[in-house]
Amino acid sequence: MDSLLAIRARGITKCFGDVVALDGVDLDVAQGQIHGLVGPNGAGKTTLLGLLLGLAVADSGRLEILGTPTGRTCAAPDGVAGFVDGPGLYPSLTARQNLAALAALRGRDARTAGVDGVLDQVGLTDVADDRIRGFSLGMRQRLGLAAALLTRPRLLVLDEPSNGLDPAGKKHVHGVLAGLAEQGTSVVLSSHRMDDLEALCSDVTILATGRVVFSGPLSKLAAENRELDYRLLTSDPRTARRLAAATPGVHLADGAAGRHGADVLVVRALVPALDELVTRLVQSGIALRELAPVVSPLEAAFLALTERQQRAGTPSRTSDAQPQEARR
Repeated sequence: MDSLLAIRARGITKCFGDVVALDGVDLDVAQGQIHGLVGPNGAGKTTLLGLLLGLAVADSGRLEILGTPTGRTCAAPDGVAGFVDGPGLYPSLTARQNLAALAALRGRDARTAGVDGVLDQVGLTDVADDRIRGFSLGMRQRLGLAAALLTRPRLLVLDEPSNGLDPAGKKHVHGVLAGLAEQGTSVVLSSHRMDDLEALCSDVTILATGRVVFSGPLSKLAAENRELDYRLLTSDPRTARRLAAATPGVHLADGAAGRHGADVLVVRALVPALDELVTRLVQSGIALRELAPVVSPLEAAFLALTERQQRAGTPSRTSDAQPQEARR
């Protein structure tokens, strides 16, 4: 089974002075999988991404990338590309010149390196000859993705790739990443945007205070989550409220309703109880025009797990921190 893993990390620890950035982290990322990495600021995400890109080495533990154990010196493993804290680009050069320069550093000619192909892949052909000092943040992110794709990576490591993208740009980048995964490329995607992770990722790892508090399928995370608040818009709000109050396991979240409009009903329930309410609405001839969680299952679980870990851990995250709470 391990031969099918793009990343296999066991007990990874990384310290900066007295601060423990990563504390016994385990991570498995399958080939062809888009794996989300999420956590509050200071959780250790950037440090972990840096280890995967060869920008730093772990103090202890074992890290295998694309089947090869990483060494004790900083070096990007073969077949790995990406960026952390935004792509490094030359502002005075055009988009095409930036990619040509990167290709030249690897001893390749721009024409044979596929510069025009990756520019088209990320949707920047029309601005290929514009200097990037005038690029928006989203355009720079897309150019950073193009730079990573020049190497035809088998593992792509991206930090906030949707940062600054408008809806059309985000849709385009999501399509690129999904297409890469279908072709067998593994993607590790760090983002504060829960909607991006839910749209793209099959599995997710949540970090808090340098430790893994959850790692596994999104479906498992949602199933293990507690009650959620749901927003319902129906053709008959008064009758819908009466039915909700009479459905076992469904609670009216009246305090939240006012923020969503007078005709919107907000209920708190587990999924089985919510399903029962929907059945009763349909049987009563009430049209359900909208049903959505007020907070996504991933965001709700993220808040619950990270807050619990932060209460259990030490504020300074020093070497006497608590053991890792959960590894799944």
